[in-house]
Amino acid sequence: MSSHLPAEQRWGLCAWAMLVLLQFVWHAWLVPAQTVPLWLVLAITVVPLLLPLLAIRNTRRALLWVGILSLFYFCHGIAEAWSSAGERWLALIEVALNLLLIGTLGAGVRRRPDQPERSSLR
Repeated sequence: MSSHLPAEQRWGLCAWAMLVLLQFVWHAWLVPAQTVPLWLVLAITVVPLLLPLLAIRNTRRALLWVGILSLFYFCHGIAEAWSSAGERWLALIEVALNLLLIGTLGAGVRRRPDQPERSSLR
């Protein structure tokens, strides 16, 4: 991993870490599940966010995988904000972190210089 990362990658890594922390705090401490074992809840909510650590040597690739995974967490946050008044604030934080994460991924995309268009008809 490079010691000098672009600002959007630093923000993306920060949002990723905060999302992991939020899942742990939300499901293990603030609102623990009543009917499902804690280890199962954490396996479903935290472990998928840790899988991109396998690609952390390539920060862009790790953030890409987190971005793909974050779509699930975005949907989860929207559903929880809509349906659970008591957990709405946690869900809105989850949505905000996911929007930050996806936004930093979009900001980090490097556009290629204009290339002449090739005709698909030859």
